[in-house]
Amino acid sequence: MSHAIQNIVIVGGGTAGWITAGRIAAKHKANPDITVTLIESPSISIIGVGEGTWPTMRNTLMKMGISETDFMRECDATFKQGAKFAKWVDGTPNDFYYHPLMLPQGFNKVDLPPYWQTEFGHHSFSDAVCFQEQVCEQGLAPKLITTAEYASVANYAYHLNAGKFAEFLKKHCVKNLNVTHILGDVISVNSADNGDIKSVTTQQQGEIAGDLFVDCTGFASLLLGQHLQVPFVDKSNVLFIDTAIAAQVPYEHEDSPIASHTISTGQSAGWIWDIGLVHRRGTGYVYSSKHTSHDQAEQVLRNYIGTAAKDLSFRKIPISSGHRKLFWKNNCVAVGLSAGFLEPLEASALVLVELSAEMIAEQLPACREVMDITAKRFNETFLYRWDRIVDFLKLHYILSKRSDNTFWSDNRNPDTIPDSLKELMQLWRYRSPSNCDFTSNNEVFPAASYQYVLYGMGFKMDSAFIKQPLTEQRIAAEQLTQNANAIKKALAMLPKNRELMKKIHEYGFATV
Repeated sequence: MSHAIQNIVIVGGGTAGWITAGRIAAKHKANPDITVTLIESPSISIIGVGEGTWPTMRNTLMKMGISETDFMRECDATFKQGAKFAKWVDGTPNDFYYHPLMLPQGFNKVDLPPYWQTEFGHHSFSDAVCFQEQVCEQGLAPKLITTAEYASVANYAYHLNAGKFAEFLKKHCVKNLNVTHILGDVISVNSADNGDIKSVTTQQQGEIAGDLFVDCTGFASLLLGQHLQVPFVDKSNVLFIDTAIAAQVPYEHEDSPIASHTISTGQSAGWIWDIGLVHRRGTGYVYSSKHTSHDQAEQVLRNYIGTAAKDLSFRKIPISSGHRKLFWKNNCVAVGLSAGFLEPLEASALVLVELSAEMIAEQLPACREVMDITAKRFNETFLYRWDRIVDFLKLHYILSKRSDNTFWSDNRNPDTIPDSLKELMQLWRYRSPSNCDFTSNNEVFPAASYQYVLYGMGFKMDSAFIKQPLTEQRIAAEQLTQNANAIKKALAMLPKNRELMKKIHEYGFATV
């Protein structure tokens, strides 16, 4: 008789653990035979600096049955409409570009980049093809208070307080989704005869058995890494960032504007993130310790923050750039930091948690006999995704012209660039990135994202190969005009980000 998968045990809390618990429990709520148990250490605190998300988070919250109003109120959440990259190209004061969260105008109708380069190359690419840059520059929100929960005028994700988010998810999962929450420190992982994990033993609650174990133990990777000995694939030869310094910065005034985008500012040996929440900003400097010292890096962050820095505490966080060779082995699958981590550029950490939790929930094996097939598919999918994310992050560095530190020139060294990215860069000399360059249905970053970074950083196609028929020029001109009109309309109708946040806390959104 087949051994049914009924008892799912998640080891580790935090955002990764509770999103995974919530997605599995919500998907299988109607099946009384499936139980979800989450074991959380009472003595280990979460990392708590993953404050940027992707628009996928809206679907994740909806699938878990969470009210957007409740989420935003309780997690200090604000809107994120993309990322502004400042001082990444040459480091001068006016050096910036946007990676918005909307597709270019008419993306599926016409290939705009060749036309833009020929006719409007003096104009910001994202501003020419997407109204969201101007919305962000004016400090506007992506929707109205009368817009329904999770609906939008402009596509959006969130900035959030990671600590409060984990607590919010915990409360929802236990109260509404029947997840069993156990406080306990795992002191041993126990194997079955076939090499599976049979159970874990906790110091406080004894032995806890399960059919499927999800490793959410963070960098320790207690189950997949330590117990099952799945090796770590180091990516520090491609992405050099290995340390972060984080600080929480209060607003100067209660009504200070809230940026509705992540701000990423290039520095001599890395970059500073700046994320606006309701009551504070989350900031931090991620850098390469081979290219600067900790004291120098902290001073850079202090200079960026300004006078408020003298009263702040700074937290140092080591970063191991890479991922496990496999993510699912036997009856154990890793989600979150236990699976791997790359620098927080483009908020890839939380989206990988969401995608992992979604695939586990949607494709939960019916029995142990088919689990290895699911595991194989999961590993293939996520190895592909990790490779593409590495390529996309590296793209930001190889296009920079900065020369104030060997950090930037070392990043442009061809020996540090993956062959897959080199091939794409060759192709894109003669045409713009398109969906045909990415043949998987498991892409994290679409072709449009590559366009925003490429042309935002000044990449040019070979002009001799840019030849569009007259009909394409007409369609392109129409789309650019439509975008210009969309900018005017958005600026006229959308409220300031801070203004909308106040209304959400006072009135809430209309429910769907």
